[in-house]
Amino acid sequence: MPEVTIGVLALQGDVREHLLALTSAGASARRVRRAEELEQVDGLVIPGGESTTISKLADEFGLLDPVRKRIGAGMPVYGSCAGMIMLATEVLDGRPDQQGFGGIEMTVRRNAFGRQVDSFEAPVEIVGVPGPSFSAVFIRAPWVERVGDGVEVLGRVTEGPAAGRIVAVRQGNAVATSFHPELTGDRRLHRWFVDLVRQSEDRSEERSEERV
Repeated sequence: MPEVTIGVLALQGDVREHLLALTSAGASARRVRRAEELEQVDGLVIPGGESTTISKLADEFGLLDPVRKRIGAGMPVYGSCAGMIMLATEVLDGRPDQQGFGGIEMTVRRNAFGRQVDSFEAPVEIVGVPGPSFSAVFIRAPWVERVGDGVEVLGRVTEGPAAGRIVAVRQGNAVATSFHPELTGDRRLHRWFVDLVRQSEDRSEERSEERV
């Protein structure tokens, strides 16, 4: 099975936790802080944290446009919590100057589930990921209020006052969840994303061979 290199955007947030999860899922994982480091990875994870801070630092580190271009060119990307916000085309309750990477045609609401003290766990089933429901950890999490025609809903909250809210989506090679799988010992979602990156690399190699 070919090894793939997956970067974790290392500006702020749960960077270490994602690196450990990706490594245990069979990928070579590394931090990405510069545009030249972005060019060395096959896929990218945007971790949970504070979306406004990640946005500000991505601009300061000159990563906004490079990440947008790689996503637009088909690089697989996964965003958890704040990472979901960074991948949205529209953000509600964000700062007026907040910028994101885009990649998923959706509207998300920041801090939709409440403040830090309102953090909770809830079972969520993810389409395409076999096994029991995830014990999903929500910390000042967003939810998705609208998806575009090309967006697949992968998971919803099934219990409690937020039942029915969209918390996992996919559009092409871009995936996002409201919750933090990196904070649990369940690596199924990270293994699924590693497989997605491998499949993307296989398709890229096939296209290269066809052009030879």
